[in-house]
This record gives sequence, C-alpha cells and structure tokens, in this order.
Amino acid sequence: MASELENPRKAWSVLIVSTLAFTVCFMVWMMFGVIGIPIKKMLNLNATEFGLLAATPVLTGSLIRVPLGIWTDRYGGRIVMAILMATTIPAIWLMAYATAYWHFLVIGLFVGLAGGSFSVGTPYVARWFPKNRQGMAMGVYGAGNSGAAVNKFVAPVLLVAFGWAMVPQVYAVIMLAALVLFWLFSHSDPSHLVPSHVKFSDQLKLLKDPKVIKYCQYYSIVFGGYVALSLWMVQYYVGEFGLDIRVAALLAACFSLPGGILRAFGGVLSDKYGAHSVTWWVMWVSWVCLFLLSYPQTDFTILTVNGPATFHIGLNVYTFTALMFLLGIAWAFGKASVFKYISDDYGANIGAVSGIVGLAGGLGGFVLPIIFGALMDLTGIRSSAFMFMYGVVWVSLIWMYWTEVRRTEVMGSNATPFSLKN
Repeated sequence: MASELENPRKAWSVLIVSTLAFTVCFMVWMMFGVIGIPIKKMLNLNATEFGLLAATPVLTGSLIRVPLGIWTDRYGGRIVMAILMATTIPAIWLMAYATAYWHFLVIGLFVGLAGGSFSVGTPYVARWFPKNRQGMAMGVYGAGNSGAAVNKFVAPVLLVAFGWAMVPQVYAVIMLAALVLFWLFSHSDPSHLVPSHVKFSDQLKLLKDPKVIKYCQYYSIVFGGYVALSLWMVQYYVGEFGLDIRVAALLAACFSLPGGILRAFGGVLSDKYGAHSVTWWVMWVSWVCLFLLSYPQTDFTILTVNGPATFHIGLNVYTFTALMFLLGIAWAFGKASVFKYISDDYGANIGAVSGIVGLAGGLGGFVLPIIFGALMDLTGIRSSAFMFMYGVVWVSLIWMYWTEVRRTEVMGSNATPFSLKN
C-alpha cells in the first residue's frame, strides 16, 4: 500500500462522518447505563437483574460483529453501516413504551444491533489510509467510544426534565439524523472489497489462530471492561457514595470520556512504538489501578497497649474518580493497540478478524455486568467488580509474558539494537 493517501478528501470525509455515526451508535448502545437506574427502581430489580438489563443490548451488538465484519469485507462499509443504523431506529423508539422487564430485554436485543457498528467502521475507514497510518485512522474512529460519555451528559438531563421515556425517543431522532449525514458524506471504493472467491468458512477459520484468540483476550479487558464499567459506574456512584444521578453520571464520564476520545492518540502511539509496547504498559497500569480500586471500605480495630484503636481504609470519591480516569486512559490506548496488532498481522482480512476480536470484547461487555451484579448480590461488596477485573488482567499479563515478552531476544545477533539516539 502506498505511504500517502490516494484520495485525501474522500478518506477524511469517510473517517469524520463514520466516527460521528459510531459515536451516536455507541451512545444508544450504552443507554441503559443511565435510564436503567429509574427502571430498576420501577421494576424493583436486584443487582443481577440490573446487570442483565444493562448488558442485554451488548449481547446482540457482540454476536452480530463477526458477520458484519465479513459483510463489510464483501459489500463495503457504506451500505452495511447505513442498513445497520436504519434497522435500530424503530427499536430505539419503541423502548419508550416498554412496561415489563421482558419488554426491555426483548427490545434491548434489537437496540443492541447498534453496537455492531464497530466491526463495520473499523475495516471501512482503515482501507482508506496507508498501512503506516491505519493505527491513527482506527484510533480516531474508535474514539466514537466517547458516545458512552455523551450518553452520561445527555440522558440524565432528559431523564430529570422529562422522565426516562423521553431518552429513547430523542435518541431515535438523533440516530436518524446521523444516518442521513453518514449517507450524504461517506463514499465507496470497489477496490476495498475482499475478492469474491474468499469463502465465509475460510474467514471463520481465523478462530483457530492462537494469535487471534490472544487478541480476543486483550480486547475483552480494554473494550469489554470499558463497556461493562461504563454501564455499571453511574449506579456504583449512586450506591457507594450516595450521589445524585446527575452528579454520578458526570463523574462516571471521567472514565468514559478519556476511554473514548484518547483512543485516537493510542492509535498514533501504536503506529510509532508498536502494538506490543503499548499493550504491555496498558496491562500494567490496569493492574495497579484495579488493585487499588478493589479495596472495599474497611473499618478494623487493633488492640494497642492503650486499648482498642479503630482505623478506616477506603477510597474517597475523589481518589476513586482519579483512578477511574487513569484506567480510562489506559484502556483507550489498549483498544487502539489491539487493533494495531490486527492491521499488522491480518492486513488483507481486517474485517473478519476485527469482527472476531470485537465479538470477544463485546461478549466481555455483556458477561461482566452480569458477573458484577451476581458478585454484589453474593458478597454484598460493591468493589468485588474490580476484584474480578484484577484477576482477568493477571491472566492477560501472564499470557503476554509467555507468548511475547519471554520470546524477545535481548542478547545475541537477533537482539534489538540499543541506541541513545532518538
């Protein structure tokens, strides 16, 4: 692939309008993270039921990612993205009329299709850019994850002013407007399509590739964890610190916003320093943050020579938010670096591989809120969610060490040369 853009105007137009469309899709996908709180109270749901409610849209958005990625390779991102967005609009509108728990679950499955947009846009925008700038392009597009933060700014205002039912109605109108803009300013290039002799079954054979499985594990943390905590944090702030829903949503956005918009910067870093270096540091920063976030509010008593002395250990809301902000930055970089791995190793099949890895990340975003709720119902400890994520990060660090770090030769003829020069 050439080192320069062949058609800069079209390439940047596709990237900008695709990122806008993905931001709206992600905002809709994360809707239950805010409106789920009054629905939980209305339906008297426990933590596990709330976790399932919040995660239901994530399920279909995850399962549809593999076929969407393959269809994008075959038919082009423009038509696939437009059809996907149009399909979700009726379901988003109908959400306002749901009254029973099963209503929300069923409609949520259709609303969740919006989450599949990631596997469409990633290969779509990447193919408009040369290989040495694909990390940047995919990072910019992935910054549409900030739709999770936009949801936390918009939904609470609508909820308090008009009630939760107004949120899906406004979101349906926004999705329609985004669809029109996308169609007007996006473009197609037949040369970006995978040749017709490539079979569906051939692309699915990538599931047997150990490297693809490893990238799925990484992405289940940096994206799956991001989605899960974006859905979980508003009610966590309300329950743990007793905050008003508007304040809780604003603080929760301190995690969601950098976790979205800084993905573009992560793409630039991955282009410059390589996917491995960025991902390795992301995992270690995650490990430290999750270790500190895991510690529950604790009172303990020590018997001293002067009698019992009681101490309290626990994160206050400011320290907690600062750690979540740092975790959001790390995961933004990690989401970009994982897809840099994919563009480096599977340049001819980005759509299929990104669909598979995106599926793993999305399934992480579906399963984790349910696990968070079950752990809280079982233990009564809210920070058990971070304890579980801490364990998952340990698995990735060990896996990465044995498959990448340990195999790096630091001495001998094949070692990477060291230089003090930049």
